[in-house]
Amino acid sequence: MARGQEEAIVYKGRIRMPYNWAVGETGSFFLNKIKDDCQIWATKCTECEKVFLPPRRNCPYCFFPPTNWIQLSGNGVLTNYTKVHYHEPALHSQDPPFIYGMFRLDGADTSLVHLLGEIDETDLQEGIRVEPVFNEERTGHIKDIKYFRPESLSHKEGS
Repeated sequence: MARGQEEAIVYKGRIRMPYNWAVGETGSFFLNKIKDDCQIWATKCTECEKVFLPPRRNCPYCFFPPTNWIQLSGNGVLTNYTKVHYHEPALHSQDPPFIYGMFRLDGADTSLVHLLGEIDETDLQEGIRVEPVFNEERTGHIKDIKYFRPESLSHKEGS
């Protein structure tokens, strides 16, 4: 066999490379509000007035910097969901099955993907009203929101 015509030998392996990165000014403000105040904030574009959750540094529609921060109530609507049947520790420490939902919070034009909890699967449907449940101990991570649950549960607790 002539040089340069050798059969390639491929080693199939997996390299783990832990790393850290900064979430930036926008992400830091968002996560610190969740951590310190149990509040959910979004950005509002100064040009087209769309409200982004998760917050965006720049508007993807008109490219203006959405410099206005607005506080959202945290309540909203489940717009879509999926049931997860496999264990993925990077996503969640909960044993499967669990439910991820897309939540359009009141006042936002975009949806936030997060966990849905405290719901019987027979009650699971798009359009139900939800509210956030925050972890007691928070560290500045999106998982400081433990999950969203149906609003009706807080009304039952208060009865």
